[in-house]
Amino acid sequence: MNDVPHPALRPERIGDLSLANRLAVSPMTRVSATADGTPTDEMAGYYAEYARGGFSLVVTEGTYTDTWHSQGYANQPGIVTDGHEAAWREIAGQVHAAGAAFVLQLMHAGALSQGNHYRDDTVAPSAVRPRGEKMPEYGGHGPWPTPRAMDQDDIDRAVRGFVAAAVRARRAGFDGVEVHGANGYLVDQFLTDYTNRRDDRYGGPVAHRVRLAAEIVSAIRAELGPDFCVGIRLSQGKVNDFTHRWAGGSRDAETIFAALAEAGASYLHIASEGRDWVETATLDGGMTITGLARKVTRLPVLANGGMHDTTRAATVLEDGHADVLAVGRGALANPDFPRRLAQGLPMTPFDHQMLQPMATLSNARQWRQSTRVTA
Repeated sequence: MNDVPHPALRPERIGDLSLANRLAVSPMTRVSATADGTPTDEMAGYYAEYARGGFSLVVTEGTYTDTWHSQGYANQPGIVTDGHEAAWREIAGQVHAAGAAFVLQLMHAGALSQGNHYRDDTVAPSAVRPRGEKMPEYGGHGPWPTPRAMDQDDIDRAVRGFVAAAVRARRAGFDGVEVHGANGYLVDQFLTDYTNRRDDRYGGPVAHRVRLAAEIVSAIRAELGPDFCVGIRLSQGKVNDFTHRWAGGSRDAETIFAALAEAGASYLHIASEGRDWVETATLDGGMTITGLARKVTRLPVLANGGMHDTTRAATVLEDGHADVLAVGRGALANPDFPRRLAQGLPMTPFDHQMLQPMATLSNARQWRQSTRVTA
């Protein structure tokens, strides 16, 4: 085994959070809560397992923020009732006991809702039918419906939902929250030119389209103060449009990053939507999107997209492209990824069958049993 530790095993800080290493669990939808959105004991075991495996930061799956239009999937967890809050408090206790920081990702699905316990209709910045079709792995089938364009009351309600959810998250013992501004969901729908056709203060140039994201971050920061961790996840690609890129390239990126830093973000998490970081990160001019985020904001940046490749992971950190690595598929297959990396042990390859026919925890457990993989 090499005597020089992998750079991902070095300590790092995100605001007031002191991390033992630079490895985080990326948020991954698991649709394994109860029908009313209450997290389960199975979910507690799932998240605590990552902490026991050595990850210093665990980010939850997207968690819905209100009882209106935010929920995206049946059996998605929420953070809108006392029962939700109590269940998350138990999970946070187990994660902390195992030594990891715990961040709750706050999500509003917008037009990409395919299973809402509270409403049948969907909302979005504009009445534009989403590209592609619903995702079978999360219980969806067929084309997306055309959403209703949000008015100012809808927007204000969505912002209040994010703030109320963040308050509940802190009460439940989370170390921070991460606003889901990526992957084609509501905040990203406002950021995206072809889904945002508004002609008010939220539409038009990218400096206006980023306004909702900035207002959410600013409102959470104002409510919870300067010391609570408030991150935001961004991406160019989407679950229903993998190849999308910001039309203005690095100019758009600089505008978006600067606005979110000014709003009070603690960190930026740049996602690759299940794609390769090398493929998705390079902007015009050759700089990477994560490197640009660090340069513009001087905030910690999380990189995502194939970070289970330990050689690539080392390059991303050592060449200054990011500060922390968010591991998704590699973490699913290896909940003890950091321990294996530290001990020079082989990694179990990710097998997409572990998410079939749906991406639930029970199906993953059955996959492990059938392949005799011990997590």
